[in-house]
Amino acid sequence: MASLRALDPILFLLYTADVLVIAGQYGVSAHSYADDTLLYIHYSTDSCSMLFRHLTTCINEIGSWMSSKRLKLNSEKTQFTCLGSRYQLAKVDTTAFIFNNSHINILSVVTCLGVEIDQKLAFSDHIRCISRRCFYWLRQFRSVRRTLTNDTTIALVNASVISRVDYCNAELTGAYDIHLRQLQGVLNAAANLVVRKRKFDGISDTLRDVLHWLPIRQRTAYKLSVLMFNCLHSVAPGYLITMCQPVSENPGRRYLRSAVRRDLVVPATRTVRFGPRSFAAAGPSTWNTLPVGLRNQQLSAVSFRHHL
Repeated sequence: MASLRALDPILFLLYTADVLVIAGQYGVSAHSYADDTLLYIHYSTDSCSMLFRHLTTCINEIGSWMSSKRLKLNSEKTQFTCLGSRYQLAKVDTTAFIFNNSHINILSVVTCLGVEIDQKLAFSDHIRCISRRCFYWLRQFRSVRRTLTNDTTIALVNASVISRVDYCNAELTGAYDIHLRQLQGVLNAAANLVVRKRKFDGISDTLRDVLHWLPIRQRTAYKLSVLMFNCLHSVAPGYLITMCQPVSENPGRRYLRSAVRRDLVVPATRTVRFGPRSFAAAGPSTWNTLPVGLRNQQLSAVSFRHHL
């Protein structure tokens, strides 16, 4: 779809809208961002072979539509993976997925909009990639630190390091501490560079009192809270807004104290490891932990972020 990038965004969406329609006809969910399209489907491991064939038919139909529109479905850049627990993944037949008369390997890690997604949703590969890139830039800045002012150093660190740490960090909600410690090490190294401290000097007080940088776990909660604020003010994608249901709108619970506090409904999850990390559960749970005054609908976005 590279040839369509010169089109106006609205014209591009109109031109490629049929891709989502075709996916919906086969019961496959889809999300698009610019010229990247993500197809996904939820299934049981007992019926993976049938659903693989179903998904293959859907992709072939999309490929035929693209050919009729003088577009190309690049099979070399098409990635496929399965997400689940180790026990579930062991039951998946890796030879069942065939595309363009060839077997497609199920990758252990795929990339979507710069985020590396592994099969177990641990995001360990993504965190290692971020840490490697951030430490590269920190080494470059350290070599010229003596010639930089504090304001210049902070600007460079925010642009090259902090922006990478914060990019799409909401998906790290519920991630293991052993992985998040790598990103916390990036923040500590960046703070040492800014305030010119040595590697093993204490940095926690400096992060909080001088630089006002939140720890990694709180940064993910901050991003998720802002996203929930946008959902409740209808400035977020529709599929996210539908996951935010106030308790007060439930006739059987509108007189509970949770309804008075303006809590959101937290749906029950079937799994302990994956379910609570989904946006449908993690978003309302994070929102319900905020102070009642911070959940005031009259607050502006700027005021909410300031108090948060």
